[in-house]
This record gives sequence, structure tokens and C-alpha cells, in this order.
Amino acid sequence: MRKHFLILFLALIVVNTIHSQTRGTKVGYIDMEYILQNVPNYTEATVQLEQKAQKWKQEIETKKIEINKIKEALAAEKPLLTKGLIEERELEIKFLENEMLDFQQKRFGANGDLILQKSVLVKPIQDQVFTAVQDIAEAKRYDFIFDKSSDLTMLFAAKRFDISDQVLRVLNRAEKREELTKKQIAAETAKESREDAIADNPLLSERQKILDDKKAARDSIVADRKLVQEKKKAEFEERRQKMLSDKEDKKNGTVSAPTIKGDSKESTSNAEEAKSTADVTKQEQIDVRAKTIEDRKKMMEDRKKALEDRRTKILQQRDSIKKAREEQLKLKQ
Repeated sequence: MRKHFLILFLALIVVNTIHSQTRGTKVGYIDMEYILQNVPNYTEATVQLEQKAQKWKQEIETKKIEINKIKEALAAEKPLLTKGLIEERELEIKFLENEMLDFQQKRFGANGDLILQKSVLVKPIQDQVFTAVQDIAEAKRYDFIFDKSSDLTMLFAAKRFDISDQVLRVLNRAEKREELTKKQIAAETAKESREDAIADNPLLSERQKILDDKKAARDSIVADRKLVQEKKKAEFEERRQKMLSDKEDKKNGTVSAPTIKGDSKESTSNAEEAKSTADVTKQEQIDVRAKTIEDRKKMMEDRKKALEDRRTKILQQRDSIKKAREEQLKLKQ
């Protein structure tokens, strides 16, 4: 029994080793600066810290101006002062300069308030980023994940290995979930799974982009149609109100005979105007239809181009995978 268990254990180790060698090393990287710039809490706190730094700089500048004024006054009064008074003034200036330098060092030195407050500000977000990176690494089986903005020298890094956006999604999701109910969390989790699947698969990303472009084109066409309809409705309402007003005037007897004749001419003019408006509306409908056909044609061309690009990309990926396998076979031989 022990012998069978030992053989099974060794077999599992061998299979795991072969699988690891076949899978290859999976490497990714993040850009900490990019992540921090896109975290709202950090951005707001950075603005507040920058305002403090500007205030400290103004205080230092004010101290410099005061010291310069004292120096200028001493230079002007020096011929009239005794040696003892001159030395006293010089000691006062030296004291003020040292005080200013101490203040500058306290605020902007290596261990100054600015550096300390920055580290206090960054530390919680860094901890969240490291946790998110560990979760992503375990879930997607990364072997190494580097920080592009650290002291590590990266001479080249392909964009497809950048998981900074994935980390940002994890941070934003964690912040949103604190305000959601259980049902909303379940719906959000399903949505997150779809987003991750699209982000991890280039083909799905391309397809999603095409669908988004189609939706944008459809929304634009619907908005144009709605605008035309609203314009037609406004013109119709204006004509209706005018007709009701004329009818009310006739009913009240406020229109004289000559005026009625004038109204006849005006009615003819209104009829011609209505006909002209109808012609304009018809032309607008033709223009909208032509625009719709043009948009559809452009959409089809974009889709065809996207499919061609995707096909080229797939072929390139296949070639690169084939070359990588050939190189691995050569190395094994």
C-alpha cells in the first residue's frame, strides 16, 4: 500500500513538473505611478499636500525677503554704526538665516514633513495594490510580477504583460462593494467576470470594441431622427396655434372685410409656407436616410477592417507561438 502511494505521489510530482515546463514562465508588470494617478483618494490627498507645500514655500520666501531687507538696511546704516552694533546686527541676520534653513529642512528635507506625509499617504494604497497583485497572480498563475516605476531597470516591456488596469479594476471594485447590497454584489461579480474575460482575450476585446462602435452609430442615428421629429412637431404646433388664433379673431368679429381679404391672401401664403415646410421636412428625411445609409456603409467597412486586423493578429500570434515552440524544442535537444 505504501509502495503504491509513493508511486502515485512521485507520478503527481513528475506530471506537475512537466506541466510547469510546458506552460513556461508567466511574467507580468505594473506601473505604480499610473495606478496612483488613477486612484481618486490619492489624487485628492496629493492636491491637498501640494497646497501645503506651496504654503511652506511662501513662508520660506517671506523669510528670505525679510532677511534681505535687514541686510540692505545694515548696508545703508553701516557707516553710522559702531563695530559692536554691526556685529550685533550680523549675528541677528545669521540667526534668522539659520532659522530659515532649519524650517526649510524640516519641511522639505530627506526626513521632512513633505516626505513623511507622502509616505503616509501612499502606504495604505500600496498595501491595497500588493494585495490585489497577489490575488491576480494566484488567480491567473503568474510566476513573476514587477513594478515598472521601481528601481528595477526594464529595457523593454510589451503592453500585453501590463496588468495595471486589472489592479485598478480590483481596487475600484473593492471600494464599490462597500456600498452595495448582497444582490448587487452578486450582479457586480458576474459583470466583473465578463469584463475580466474580455480583458484577458484580445479577440473578445476587439469584438466588444466593434459592438460599442455599432451602438454609438445607432445612438447617433436615433438622436438625429429624434431631432428632426422634434423640429417638425414644433413647426406643426406653431402653425396650429396661428390657425386657432385666426379662428378666434374671426369669431369675436375683430376682423373687418378688407382684413378678411387680407386673411385670404395670408391663408394662401400660409398654404405656400406649409408646402415649403413639407418640402423641407421631406428633404430632411431624405438627408437622414442618406446619412443612415452612409453610417451603415462606414460601419461595415470598419467591421471588415477590424476582422482583417484580427485575422492578421491571429496569424502573427500563431507564428510567434510556433517560433517559440521551435526554440523550446531546440533548447531541449
